[in-house]
Amino acid sequence: MSTRVLILSASVGSGHKVAAAAVEQAFAAHPGVEVHNQDALKLTTRLYQVSASDAYFALVKERPWAVGWLYDYNDEPFKNEQGLGQLWSMLSGQPLAKFIEDYDPDVTICTHFMPAGVVAQLLIERRIRSSLSIITTDYDFQGMWLSRTFSRYFVALDQTKAHLTALGVDPDRVTVSGIPVSADLSAPLEPAAVRARYNLREDQPTILVSAGALGGGPAREIVAQIMQMQTPAQAVVVCGHNHLLRKAVTAQIAEHTDRFRILGFTSEMSDLMRVASIFVGKPGGLTTAECMAAGLPMCVIEPIPGQEERNSDHLLENGAAVRCRESTIIAFKLDRVLQEPGRLAAMRAATARLARPDAAQVVVETLLRDRADPVAFSPEERRQIIATARGTAEVTTVSESAHDVALYHDDTGVMIGSISRQQLQFLVDQLEEESEHDDTYYIDEPTLDYLAGRGADDELLALLREVIEGRGQSEIRFVKP
Repeated sequence: MSTRVLILSASVGSGHKVAAAAVEQAFAAHPGVEVHNQDALKLTTRLYQVSASDAYFALVKERPWAVGWLYDYNDEPFKNEQGLGQLWSMLSGQPLAKFIEDYDPDVTICTHFMPAGVVAQLLIERRIRSSLSIITTDYDFQGMWLSRTFSRYFVALDQTKAHLTALGVDPDRVTVSGIPVSADLSAPLEPAAVRARYNLREDQPTILVSAGALGGGPAREIVAQIMQMQTPAQAVVVCGHNHLLRKAVTAQIAEHTDRFRILGFTSEMSDLMRVASIFVGKPGGLTTAECMAAGLPMCVIEPIPGQEERNSDHLLENGAAVRCRESTIIAFKLDRVLQEPGRLAAMRAATARLARPDAAQVVVETLLRDRADPVAFSPEERRQIIATARGTAEVTTVSESAHDVALYHDDTGVMIGSISRQQLQFLVDQLEEESEHDDTYYIDEPTLDYLAGRGADDELLALLREVIEGRGQSEIRFVKP
């Protein structure tokens, strides 16, 4: 009997669908598996599709700061599973829920948090029996991805796993796979043949400019900057499905046709990435993962606040990218990278730290080997995760042992040692306090004689004598756990 696998993505940008397609492609190598790859957004109401996709892209274009604000606002775990937001998603997703029930998968994989929420609700209501694995498609982990019910997370970085573990997710249920990319990026390649097809010179660096699948972004500004470069270089500009942009850029480079190749949407992006010297564009999760898998350093332009900003941070931290905060310095930055001895080679080597061309295979092999049943966070566990994310969770730094009250020199902050709660209570009973919140005591020889006469134990007296040794007196401060 075959294993029924359902892969759910969402066409909010192309990245979620590309990751889903890469996983579907990896499953094809395994017999006995029936796979259905579905764009979940197409099985929601038209109003929900507009709010989730069209409205999002309008914000990205007109009010990118608002996208960053929404990203941070929704970064708290489980926030999308509360109140009207959850009700809106469930009502809009009823056709999707019915489809999932009818397909009755053994394994469900989500590359977007929206369908993961619908699947989680079906699992809680016991309307399906399936594992639920969630593949994050950016380097950082945003709170909306955290599901109250799940089987396994596949994440891009060890750092992301450390974050989830700190929140309270079982580390055995988090696999660092990388972001799934097409197997085409690992296919045999003849660079000379690719360059010949596009009439590219081998003795000049090739700059690959991408406006994304939809053809957005500052492509014309980038081209204008490349024309101002001091370094002899050639460029391939991919305009996606934006025919007007392709026409405008083609007119823009009319006197420089020997240096530019202007393309629309292309199915040969993986080949172009592997012969290019540097990529110029936005650091979407899948674009970034593809560049790293191709060993292609990046020049980051206008990252969307939120997820793309965080992707950019990881690239810069690993030395795999440079960033242009203003379009006016693109030529300057590219010249520096291409002219500084060893700079481009070092950036290319840095891509290896983030490259995971085998991510899709890791996902598939993990799930076929270990199809874990879903687990659910209890209400108390969810409250603890939220508190940890907010930074308000209680942290125990001193063990509950016989000596769990710390003593410090109040004037220097140097730790003296520790005493038991009973010993502290003795000091409280015997020494004068200025207020009920007072946490300091003055200690000198007369005080020690007084405490000895009141029955202080030898251990406490010995510690306090060390406190004033060489000083004659000291103000001590106690800290209870």
